[in-house]
Amino acid sequence: MIVFRDPADIPADFGRTVAAIGKFDGVHSGHRAVFRRAQQDAARIGAKTVAVTFDRNPLSVLRPDRCPDDLVSVERKIDLLSGCGLDAVLVLTFDEQLASRTAEDFATSILVDALHVATVLVGRDFRFGRGGSGTPALLSELGRDHDFTVDVIEDVFLEGTDRRVSSSWARELLAAGDVTLAGAVLGRPVSVRGEVVHGLKRGRELGFPTANLPTLLDEMVPADGVYAGRLVDHTTGVTHPAAISVGTNPTFDDVPERQVEAHAIDSPGLDLYGHDVTVEFTHRLRGMTAFDSMDALVEGIASDVAQARSLLGVPQPAGVPAAGGAEVADSPAS
Repeated sequence: MIVFRDPADIPADFGRTVAAIGKFDGVHSGHRAVFRRAQQDAARIGAKTVAVTFDRNPLSVLRPDRCPDDLVSVERKIDLLSGCGLDAVLVLTFDEQLASRTAEDFATSILVDALHVATVLVGRDFRFGRGGSGTPALLSELGRDHDFTVDVIEDVFLEGTDRRVSSSWARELLAAGDVTLAGAVLGRPVSVRGEVVHGLKRGRELGFPTANLPTLLDEMVPADGVYAGRLVDHTTGVTHPAAISVGTNPTFDDVPERQVEAHAIDSPGLDLYGHDVTVEFTHRLRGMTAFDSMDALVEGIASDVAQARSLLGVPQPAGVPAAGGAEVADSPAS
């Protein structure tokens, strides 16, 4: 997938495009439905598919008091978009200058002159241009003058629910720790990505080493607690079943900021320092607990890992006691 950071970067001979416009925060299942529609439209006319998005939430400029936290960073968003089968993404810098452009100028200079659009896909509540004056209806009028059509995409509802898929819903679920339903809304597992760093090594001392991710992560992290999931090592290409903790180590009370740590089940001696990894959350096991003794902590760890092993379908190795696992119960440091 080609990444354009400015409309001027798009080659004049890039060809006709089908463009989907939106914030695409989290690249959830609703967004993916739009991209599938764009691919169908593009295939019929031999055009390229392009996602047009922004380097920040427009509300951070227009109404910072109402701007929610991003689900993912712009670089992570680009990474997720690259997995949607698109030909290109145009990341617009949303600043005062872009916000002040008229709807007509936005459409003609970006969609017509730079992207040579044949079709534009937007949601029913899409607004663009100065003061939000641009609507899908206005865009359709401009399309008649500039030889492009507009597809207004209806809301996508999660199967078995009466609620539309949205980034706001995903935020609510993550705040509640419901990673299973959040994953269904996103259309992918809840995940965070980063380079494994050194920690306090307490987990290793207890026999339950973990991979620590940096405190400053590129995505919204689910609520404090213990989870089952996977540890994807992009450096080696290996995926490990994992028991995961999120929190501040309440038993020892010496970790000032929230951390994400994952134990690769049945992988003794695994050295992940410096590796680029993704931690995927599939099931919430429980909330974070402060244990009153080391024995209680180890017992809690064993119970958590056994539950994670069961949920992930990982068989117990022959000759290995069921108490083996990871210190996920108390957000340990490897």
